[in-house]
Amino acid sequence: MYDQLLQLDPVKINFNKGGMDIINIVLAFVMFGVALGIRPSMFKQVFTKPKAFITGVVSQWVLLPAVTYLLVIILNKHITPMVAMGMILVASCPGGNISNFITSLSNGNRELSVSLTAFSTLFSPISTPANFTIWGGFYVHYLNKHALNALVPLQIPLKDMFVTVFILLGIPLILGMLCTRFLPKVADFLKKPLQYLSIIFFIAMVILSFSQNLGLFLKYIKWIFLIVMMHNALALSTGFAAASIMHTNRRDRRTITIESGIQNSGLGLVLLFNPKIFPPTLMNGGMLFVTAWWGIWHIIAGLTIATIFRLKKLPADEDENYGITSGKGGSSGN
Repeated sequence: MYDQLLQLDPVKINFNKGGMDIINIVLAFVMFGVALGIRPSMFKQVFTKPKAFITGVVSQWVLLPAVTYLLVIILNKHITPMVAMGMILVASCPGGNISNFITSLSNGNRELSVSLTAFSTLFSPISTPANFTIWGGFYVHYLNKHALNALVPLQIPLKDMFVTVFILLGIPLILGMLCTRFLPKVADFLKKPLQYLSIIFFIAMVILSFSQNLGLFLKYIKWIFLIVMMHNALALSTGFAAASIMHTNRRDRRTITIESGIQNSGLGLVLLFNPKIFPPTLMNGGMLFVTAWWGIWHIIAGLTIATIFRLKKLPADEDENYGITSGKGGSSGN
């Protein structure tokens, strides 16, 4: 398995300056569209249900990167360093906005979901570079200390990553929220088209990632599929476990589970395409394949778990509070 995954590392996706500018501009518009759905009132969960909100933030910002690090150490003999770093990069990204849709399908707490997604996205210029630097640094140190599979020195450019994430996410989010506040009619008009744009953008990113290496991807998809499935299952389990330990109600538990398993891997791809952060001399194809496939798989996994959650009725009081007419059915452990 290790030797086969090693063949993915030389894969390169090269863009000239014009191509990168287009990708960055489109991502900025996507994040601007995400911000059009964010209103200050959505953050009421921070004050009305601080336990659920804090649990969700800790699960996504602290526990997910930590358990990802433990997973790559456990799998170290079977995965390449670049595959491992791809897993750490995904775990460092903010929540994906599709989590709000999946939470709604799950009869979860949509307000909590939106609050967590908005919060993680707003602070991603800090959390993404910090988590990738900290846990990626731990992993590089582990490889160097044990002289295991250390193919090339990997320098993690914290400053460049911070600047990139802030420009691509922070500024568009601030502008989007200002547009919602002062130009609500414009925000309502743009919100839906930009949601469709975000879907098209991610599909285009995946096609660009795999188009010139389709044969290689198909040859080794079984290993990438297995790794990403394990990682995503661990992410979902981490959220569920954290929420269960903190005794949140079942709606919040479902929400935190989903928020912990849905990551903005599109941001991860953009960072990988940026030569200032990951120079062309770095053979990081393993990171690219893991990040791109995660974006596909977490949708499949999210819809699957939403179906499971939806089949299990909530307690009557939670149903009534949420406005769901599913009857007085009994509760389950989800």
